Amino acid sequence: MTASPPPFADSDALVARLRQLAESGTPQVGALAAWLSDRPEELAFHSVRTLALRAGSNANTVIRLARALGFAGFEPCRAAAQQAMRGRALTYGARVGALAGRAEADLGAELHAAARETVARVFAPGLSASLLECVPLIQGARQVQCIGVRACFGLANYFTYVGSLAHANILPTPAQPGLIMDSLAGCGEGDVVIAITFAHYSAEVVRAASVARGQGAQVIAITDSQASPIARGASVVLCPPMLGPHVMPSLAGAFLLIETLLAHLAAQDAQAQERVRRFEERLLRLGAYVPGMPDPAG
Repeated sequence: MTASPPPFADSDALVARLRQLAESGTPQVGALAAWLSDRPEELAFHSVRTLALRAGSNANTVIRLARALGFAGFEPCRAAAQQAMRGRALTYGARVGALAGRAEADLGAELHAAARETVARVFAPGLSASLLECVPLIQGARQVQCIGVRACFGLANYFTYVGSLAHANILPTPAQPGLIMDSLAGCGEGDVVIAITFAHYSAEVVRAASVARGQGAQVIAITDSQASPIARGASVVLCPPMLGPHVMPSLAGAFLLIETLLAHLAAQDAQAQERVRRFEERLLRLGAYVPGMPDPAG
């Protein structure tokens, strides 16, 4: 008889249980629990075999972890994890409500800790390895487009603005949602589309990723979960941390990830320096920059 799975109230409760098991479990189970605590979606959406391969573990350890969490087997454990992850996207209004009345020192300390942890996770081996997979895809593409709307438009626009200065194959980000389909009309095999959206997932970006895949382009998904609708069928999925008690889930990790990707791309492109130099010279010649402040002593 299968026991009823112990409930996880939400993804935070799931992570807390995993961290507790990381300290109390056997070395093998504890190591797997520690790995999963940084990426709980892996427990929710993979089979025993796939999870073991991704974690560098084995199937027996995965099953032992499920039992250590109080489940009769892996399937009820995965079902409970899926339910916890479905409630992961706290509404923005509720996030603001959670900030009400918090002491400045307490809130500042939590924001500081979240920022430090964000940097650590962006440069952790797993995410760094996935990011490096993107470099040859982008370098070898005929054209590269980056799609984001609402809060994610700034991320997409930054990538294409800086990227297009250094690399000839990166196109500007569509400035209006209605232009997204226009810009994707000519994409196909040999092209790369970078799609950026987080829960709540933007319908325009989800559709853009689907259109790009349907036309044969490779998709790089920058999102919050392997279960995200833009992660399905993507060549690479990048899940930056979104930590901290902010008004909206923090995009600091995504921005750092994009800056890091741009740096790796520039490091591998022998023409990048010359392209940026020519662009900078043109702006200086056209008076696009305001001269520095005069020396007060002068």
